Amino acid sequence: MPPTKITVRNDGPLRVEGEVELVDMEGRPYGLGGRTAISLCRCGHSANKPFCDGAHRTAGFQDQQQARELPPPKV
Repeated sequence: MPPTKITVRNDGPLRVEGEVELVDMEGRPYGLGGRTAISLCRCGHSANKPFCDGAHRTAGFQDQQQARELPPPKV
């Protein structure tokens, strides 16, 4: 099975594809209805958080990202 893939979409959501479990702060799982791809809100305007509902388009959310290296964790 390929690893879960998360794509940061320019001006849009995080697209998560593959086997994933999404849980709230208490560890309760969201029912994903068998989906193997979901979009998570980055703009903060979705009425269906944490899922994207397309509100970023009307809110004018803009954020362009390119992959980069993170520094090593501090010990």
